[in-house]
Amino acid sequence: MVVSITTGIFTTYGAVLNWGGPLGIWTWPIVIVGQLLVALIFAALASRMPLAGYSYQWMSRLANPKIGWLIGWVSFIFLIVDVVAVDYAVAATVLPSLFNYAETNQNAWLVTGIVIIIQMMLIIFSTLWSTRINSAAVGTEIIGIVGLTLLLVIVGAARSLLNVNHLFSTGVVPSAGYFNLGTLTSTGPFMLSFLLGAFTIVGFEAAANLAEETKEAHSVVPFAMWSSVVLSGVVGFAFLIALNLASGDIKALSASSTPVANIVTQTLGIVVGDIFLVLVTFSIFACGLVIFITATRLVWAMSRDERFPGYQLFRQVNVRTRTPLAATLFAGLLIEVVLAVFAGLGIFANQTSPLNYLFSAATLLPAIIYLATVILYASARHKLPPARGFSLGAFEVPIIILALVWLLFELAIFRDTLLFAEPWIYSLIMFGLGLIYFVWLLVTRPYVLSTPPQEGGEPGTVGTRG
Repeated sequence: MVVSITTGIFTTYGAVLNWGGPLGIWTWPIVIVGQLLVALIFAALASRMPLAGYSYQWMSRLANPKIGWLIGWVSFIFLIVDVVAVDYAVAATVLPSLFNYAETNQNAWLVTGIVIIIQMMLIIFSTLWSTRINSAAVGTEIIGIVGLTLLLVIVGAARSLLNVNHLFSTGVVPSAGYFNLGTLTSTGPFMLSFLLGAFTIVGFEAAANLAEETKEAHSVVPFAMWSSVVLSGVVGFAFLIALNLASGDIKALSASSTPVANIVTQTLGIVVGDIFLVLVTFSIFACGLVIFITATRLVWAMSRDERFPGYQLFRQVNVRTRTPLAATLFAGLLIEVVLAVFAGLGIFANQTSPLNYLFSAATLLPAIIYLATVILYASARHKLPPARGFSLGAFEVPIIILALVWLLFELAIFRDTLLFAEPWIYSLIMFGLGLIYFVWLLVTRPYVLSTPPQEGGEPGTVGTRG
């Protein structure tokens, strides 16, 4: 699984209703174009360097191993918070409706913690079952979203529940100044709505993690990257339109913690609605599992190269399970700590919706990674091996420029100090901790960062999202 529209829309739709109203879904096509530009650049990069290992490998070769380490660390702290965001989403936006219990921060925290432990046990003890879950989730993702889209429209029309006006309604958001871009420290309603697609359409670059095991990787991997953005964009937008049409009482939905689940059950009925919510639960669980696996493999890969704290322990692969046991336990523990900080300890006094902060942090960090990758590709592309199987040709420079404009625009959303202080704090604290270790490496073991990281040789893996 690369891009999960089920996870993204169930996670962010409620926030968009409050930030930009139903009209906010019209940011989706713009995001698709922006992310497609970025995906095309990553595709061009993959055609020249088909390597497994996320941006950690690419940056080490586009610039130098030191920059590669820094980007690898940013990727690590992104993956950690992304697991929390995805698992918290299923605990807060789907399961309360499915099992009919009250959605509270305490309940969401408890359920998320349990989900994380289950995922960790699967990763440790059964690569086979992790693979099976991921493979099955591809089917449930397609069946769930396409099926829900068609049924919402068909059943909604048959029951006279569809309202075309909701496609262009601002809902509970005042229409005055709606398209205002905001100020230096605040973001306008329509601009905030871009996070709907920006959180969802990420992870396309993860297709490269199987590059060293793929035949004709120079052409197959690039196609997988840009086509996943296009396909997810079309299917996801159709689902969003169906949700808006069947949204019913927008004010009530905006106050609900489970708005998408509410639309599904209100339109399709409890029995049919719950069947689809089970498929959605499975898809989101699998998405979190895949991200979790990716985090453990990144810890293992950096430890294998002696570039991660405690590498002597985390580079070991358990003989019986053939998985990086210590790396998995470490990632799981850190994920639980991050969950506790965002959802349980109340460190942030103004925190009202942990999920909003979580998915915001999981949108901010990949945008930074993408921006750094595009900049370095633009500056070093002439030094790379020639393109094979995929090339941007005469469109390369315009695509680079437009991708940079898009990414800078996306990052500008996060200037809102009221909404996004917590994601920035998390990102800066975690990056600062890594920077301390990075300086220690430079002082005590500079030779470690003098050569690019190793290629291949990873323990059994499943693939990734975002």
